[in-house]
Amino acid sequence: MLPTVSKTRPSSSTSRPNPMFPQYLRRIVKWQQMDIEYTFWQMLHLCTAPKVVYQHTKYHKQTKNQWARDDPAFVVICSLLLAVATVAYCAAYDHSAAHAVFVVISVLLFHFLLAGVFLATSCWSLTNAYLREEAPNSHVVEQRVEWLYAFDVHCNSFFPMFVMLYVIHYFLSPLLVAHGFIPVLLSNLLFMVAASYYHYLNFLGYDVLPFLERTTFFLYPIGVVIVLSPILILGGFNPSRYFMNIYFSQRL
Repeated sequence: MLPTVSKTRPSSSTSRPNPMFPQYLRRIVKWQQMDIEYTFWQMLHLCTAPKVVYQHTKYHKQTKNQWARDDPAFVVICSLLLAVATVAYCAAYDHSAAHAVFVVISVLLFHFLLAGVFLATSCWSLTNAYLREEAPNSHVVEQRVEWLYAFDVHCNSFFPMFVMLYVIHYFLSPLLVAHGFIPVLLSNLLFMVAASYYHYLNFLGYDVLPFLERTTFFLYPIGVVIVLSPILILGGFNPSRYFMNIYFSQRL
């Protein structure tokens, strides 16, 4: 359980702005400065061996003295892949080009960026307020979770979920949006695995930080997902039809 009172430890760096954030934003428009090959390597291993990615995060901390990436390539490539996947959905299910543009912008803005900012900010506040280890004495340098690192963790966790719920789901969508028990079962299983893997990667992202404790808290949502899934299946709720109806109701 989380403590009800936050840890109050004095620190002169608490309100100090992150000097890397403006540089990070400037590099978004400088494609030639992005490490594309390493980004695809990370994306592959997040789906197959995520612990390897966070082992490299430790090396990054040792060489750059920060946990967060200083390269926005992951965000840029993930956004481009998400846009391509959304265009594919629009080509198959949409009814107008204008509406397709709206869908692409909505998915990029709400499904990825704004949701990521909200989740990263929530985890950033939670970890800094409740999950940091108490410093053994006043001479130890205080460590805090960087907001940009919290957003990195979200992006890392989002990518395998993107593969399952946007790519694999796209090819299975004719079956998943159909009526009947089998589509309901398969759709719920796919969403259950995707959501559980997202929270597992979220746990790995914070568990790698040596100054945090009780990071198993980030695994608790997996239990909620596992408990809810049978209830939704027995209730006949089809998450694929539900979310597809939000944007493509006229074609389902």
